Amino acid sequence: MASECCKTGFRWNGEPTGTETTVAKNKAYVTGTSKSVAIILIHDIFGWTFKNLRLLADHFAEEANATVYVPDLQVAPLFGGEIPATTEMMDDEEQRNKFDFAVFVQKHGKQVRWPEIEACAQALKSEFPKVGAIGYCYGAWACFKLAADPSLIDAVSVAHPSLLENNEIDGLKVPVQIVAPENDFVFTSELKEYSNKVIPTLGIPYEYVYFPGVSHGFAARGDVNDKVQKEALERAKRSAVNFFNEFLH
Repeated sequence: MASECCKTGFRWNGEPTGTETTVAKNKAYVTGTSKSVAIILIHDIFGWTFKNLRLLADHFAEEANATVYVPDLQVAPLFGGEIPATTEMMDDEEQRNKFDFAVFVQKHGKQVRWPEIEACAQALKSEFPKVGAIGYCYGAWACFKLAADPSLIDAVSVAHPSLLENNEIDGLKVPVQIVAPENDFVFTSELKEYSNKVIPTLGIPYEYVYFPGVSHGFAARGDVNDKVQKEALERAKRSAVNFFNEFLH
């Protein structure tokens, strides 16, 4: 059940306006012109080329006055013989069934991908006075790990995080925002309760933004033709923009 909701969603219309570059040896999508603020957008299982996330990066660049990077964590292409996560499987149940989330997590677990994410943050922190991070689903656990080290990051926002552990919540040291849907088999009610109990004791600014009537994945893969989902995903974007404008400027 938990892995199924990570594989479904909707693809958005529109064309990204950024370009491609490299950050700490990783390919990356980049958008925006700020010299003082950078934001790392850490992608979900669909990878750095997922158009929805590139469109979100464009919004953050313009509305939060930042240069936004979406580094390639090499989780979406065919890798080590596994069946890749492709956006086509959102519409194709047969493809979804072929994708083994457990194998994916084993091959792209935290110990595998964290060094790349840390290196990207270090590279941007050496260039920009302020650096924030936002992560969706698979990408959100990495934001929490970054948030344990103020020398790497200044503020993080996460939307419907997956693979999150209590000790990563315990270690937060910079301002944090959580975008939380009502229905989430991954960011469970227990994790929500733990977050809302522990984070207010850590002495950091904390914002918990609750979204009734929507499910895991809505902020990055919501259905723009559904009024409730469209309003929620737009509010999630605005919430992150406001958060970054407050803590990165």
